[in-house]
Amino acid sequence: MDVNGDLVHGATLTVVDVDGSTRQTGLLGALSEAHRIRRLELPVHTMLPVVLRQLMLPIMFDALGVPRSRREWGERFRRGEFSEEELASLAQYLGPGRYGDRFRLFDAERPFAQVAELKALNGETKSAAQLVPSVASGNNVPLFSALSEADELLLTPGDALLWLLHVHCWDTASIKTGAEGDPQAKNGKTTGNPTGPLGQLGLIVPTGKTLYETLLLNTPVLPDGLAAADRPQWAPDERPADLGCKSPAAPAWSERPASGLLDLLTFQARRVRLFTCETEQGMRVNRVIVSAGDRLARTPEYDPHTAWHHTAKPKKGQPHRRPRRHTSGRTAWQGLSTLLAMTLPEQGDGPYTSLLLRQIGDLQADRVLSERYPLGVETSGLEYGTQSAVVENAIGDDLPLPVNALLAKDKWLREALLECVDQADQVARALDGLNNDLRRASGGDSLPREKGSRPSSQFLHSLDRTMRRLLVGLRTVVADDDELLERVWLAWEQSVQIAADREAALLLAAAPPRAVVGRTVRSGDKEFVYRSGKADGVFRKKLAEILTRVAEERRATSKEVAAA
Repeated sequence: MDVNGDLVHGATLTVVDVDGSTRQTGLLGALSEAHRIRRLELPVHTMLPVVLRQLMLPIMFDALGVPRSRREWGERFRRGEFSEEELASLAQYLGPGRYGDRFRLFDAERPFAQVAELKALNGETKSAAQLVPSVASGNNVPLFSALSEADELLLTPGDALLWLLHVHCWDTASIKTGAEGDPQAKNGKTTGNPTGPLGQLGLIVPTGKTLYETLLLNTPVLPDGLAAADRPQWAPDERPADLGCKSPAAPAWSERPASGLLDLLTFQARRVRLFTCETEQGMRVNRVIVSAGDRLARTPEYDPHTAWHHTAKPKKGQPHRRPRRHTSGRTAWQGLSTLLAMTLPEQGDGPYTSLLLRQIGDLQADRVLSERYPLGVETSGLEYGTQSAVVENAIGDDLPLPVNALLAKDKWLREALLECVDQADQVARALDGLNNDLRRASGGDSLPREKGSRPSSQFLHSLDRTMRRLLVGLRTVVADDDELLERVWLAWEQSVQIAADREAALLLAAAPPRAVVGRTVRSGDKEFVYRSGKADGVFRKKLAEILTRVAEERRATSKEVAAA
């Protein structure tokens, strides 16, 4: 990358080609060869929506336009790569005649996604570690950080770009450095900052076989196209003055709604400036200023990536639909009830999946997308700590997903998947119940809610590979193949039974001898007897009620043996 940090042609992004090789390329190269690229090589799960939303998708949308119909979307998708005309449009868009000079990371006058000459009111700069949530900086002190705040973090230009955009999307709500030229800064700082726009969302990103297909799967169909006043952050001078938007290239900021899809995707939630130094390895980013930026008034319903929670009767002034966050400690398949919520709840409140997954279901229903297409889904989110000023946990997972499960009208596969997830959850609770009964039989108390190590965690983890194999296998099951689907269900229940038996055996083996005799606990006028044998019997009864196919098979086998 040159001294100006050319993002269009420099070594900006690391990509993995379809043949498995890894290389670095610029923005134009990544887009032009998207059909030869398997995926982007990124440091963390939360980075994929950042690169797609802040860079690749808005460039593609603005240069080529969005499809106006499902038929147009299908024509682009079946082509498998950008046409010669589209490649020419992308090259022109990122060329010197249009916006090419605005994609320079270290440009003196217009640095990309930054404010030139941004200065802190106290005249200081901070370590580049402020950009990276996994590195100790200020109040954000990760448990296993390899660096302390006193250590210098040197970022390559490519890494600095990624973490710069990550800050715009996921930054904490901590107090920000006051900037010269910001009339809302007081006493050298800015308070009351929200997290970055993605911080309150549960991101769902559909992925395909190539980067090109991933870009198309993340492209919404808009019959009316993009709004005329909707411009990305690198073209703020083209926004109508009556919108009242502050320029992201200046220190001043405002709280405002997004003016359209491009503005939403490239929203500049912080005002940032990167500082570089020369090292033996070349130019590196070592210092940074991060101050307050624009505040998104409300996540609009046209946000393509977030899951939603629908409220039938919201409070006065509140919307019916608000973003739904992922639950920490749960894998993506445990949240299939949200991913597959293709329609609004018929009664009461409930989840509603992302706009893009609903669109993929519609595309399959119209036979635009094959029912056997190997669709993938990546989920990501951040869990914040005290007053959202620190990062507590990062949430990220990927999942194969049968396209047939996204059909809004045809529920057979979706109901089958949700039944499998529900069975796993019920067995997990039964294992926790067995653990608590054994603790009481041994003279102790049950584990308090949300505290301690629970056998259900290990059990659900052991089912992870089995569930992923099930999801891949269900891509080939058709609606009228009831016999095959029944065999799949039975195989799943057998796997759950084996995993549950294994965890239960470990719990029973760990129980002390006194658990066999047990004890009697009086609660009011009632007495409860806890023994290891009784606890095991209750657990086995629950398993038979949950895993009905396995229980029926066992009874049939017993009858055959008795008859013989």
